[in-house]
Amino acid sequence: MSKKTIKDLNKIERPREKLMRYGAGKLSNAELLAVLLRTGKKGQNVLELSAKILKKFGEENFNEAKFEELKNYPGLGPVKACEIIACFELGRRFLKAKKLNIYLSPEDVWAELKDIRESKKEHFIVFYLDTANQEIKREIISVGTLNYNIVHPREVFEPAVKNLAASIILAHNHPSGTLEPSPEDLSLNKRLVEAGKILGIQVLDHMIVTKNEFSSFKEKGLM
Repeated sequence: MSKKTIKDLNKIERPREKLMRYGAGKLSNAELLAVLLRTGKKGQNVLELSAKILKKFGEENFNEAKFEELKNYPGLGPVKACEIIACFELGRRFLKAKKLNIYLSPEDVWAELKDIRESKKEHFIVFYLDTANQEIKREIISVGTLNYNIVHPREVFEPAVKNLAASIILAHNHPSGTLEPSPEDLSLNKRLVEAGKILGIQVLDHMIVTKNEFSSFKEKGLM
């Protein structure tokens, strides 16, 4: 058995410190469980205990583990077993309540842009998606004037990197009512596509919307 405690690890290797610095998405399953458990048992630090628990129950089926099974595992007990069960139940409830938007066509995007179709100012919106084209988040990057908007690639891709997006969809409205992209639209789209290639984040489409219609850069062969 290991006699190396969590305090013996470099601070950056400790699960809680790693989470605070880099976010939960950068932690392994064992590290996330270690944050929840807080302490290990005699002769076994919390990371080692977490790894053995996941191996015992299987990472794919761990969320189905029963209270009786968990509380009897060496190093857990009823309190930690309750915390694990409660964590999984809370996650299930939040996921069940969350509306999962999946974007597979321009029509899917159009349906989610009702709030800007009739706006008198130009809004530039980005949909951040996972590997299944499922929405992670939607963000208004910029609000401009009647026919002008300033958008920088940094503003578009910073949330993409932060939220571990696999791809993005761009969209903006034309208060003028025209669906034709302006020279500035084409130039910006080119810059963003190139920036996405460098970062490994694909720009799937760029939509222009008006009150009653929409236009897709991808469908027009402009991507």
